[in-house]
Amino acid sequence: MTLLNYALHLTNFRNPFLRTLIPSISLAYTIQAAVAVPSILAQSERFYDLSGSLTYLSCTALSLYLPSLRARAVAAATGTSPPALPNILNSLMSNGGALNWRQIILSAAVSVWATRLGTFLFQRVVKDGSDSRFDEIKKSPPQFLGAFFAQATWVSLCLLPVMAVNAIPSGALATLPRLMVTDVLGLLLFTGGITLEVAADRQKNQWVQEKRDKKHSEDFLTRGLWSKSRHPNYFGESTLWTGIAVLAGGVMASNAGQIGMGLSGSPLARVGALGMAAISPAFVTFLLFKVSGIPMSETKYDKKFGDRADYQQWKRDTPVFIPKL
Repeated sequence: MTLLNYALHLTNFRNPFLRTLIPSISLAYTIQAAVAVPSILAQSERFYDLSGSLTYLSCTALSLYLPSLRARAVAAATGTSPPALPNILNSLMSNGGALNWRQIILSAAVSVWATRLGTFLFQRVVKDGSDSRFDEIKKSPPQFLGAFFAQATWVSLCLLPVMAVNAIPSGALATLPRLMVTDVLGLLLFTGGITLEVAADRQKNQWVQEKRDKKHSEDFLTRGLWSKSRHPNYFGESTLWTGIAVLAGGVMASNAGQIGMGLSGSPLARVGALGMAAISPAFVTFLLFKVSGIPMSETKYDKKFGDRADYQQWKRDTPVFIPKL
């Protein structure tokens, strides 16, 4: 028995949600541990953010293709012809394929976001040479390892609604209406959120480059989206995950979602499903407000410019998170 077949057998729980959740979360911690070891030895944070994106992509793909991998493993064990992996395009065009369009769209949304953010952060750390967040942490192996495991936890919690939808058999999802209100609202929120995040990051990058080229002498960015919010990129981040949660939550709370996840369909089970979906944007927003986002940025700039009247005026006039109209 190969290692893959053994892992599939070990995680072949009766509950379809657990059959997807446990392997996907295990993969997240495995990847982070594998990257943590050389990073700790080298005291280097260069691949921290990139490994986070890789973990998102890997866990999303695993949760999407697990049913097919299990079917192929059974075929191999019984000596029968293994089924082909699902065709993404055919599944999108039909409502009864091996994958449901919602599973594909949710997985693609996470993949686009993870690829964009991981590439952006990796290019930034390569250009800057280091990441100030890790100046002290990387000197302590236990703390540095904790940062990688925290990243695995971040991935697992944010992906929870996506993994839940991917766990539902496509046959159950085919009984849903072709398009629901939560589908439209979720897609709009995700599109608006990622557009805002990308635009804000590009504006800041352009501002930084212009400062390096001595095209301006500004000490902090107050133009464009940054005149509407002190952290427009973080607002976009929270919004896009809210969109993912809304789309997934509509599926998870439906009759098809309840049956497909092995839940009872009771009011309490439906509320629990919505709660699982809400964990994703709630955790992201908590991190942004209380851990590594807004507090670190605000503290850094307050120390540098807190005694300047123009900086204090910008803070008074500009909301910290939700952009003003």
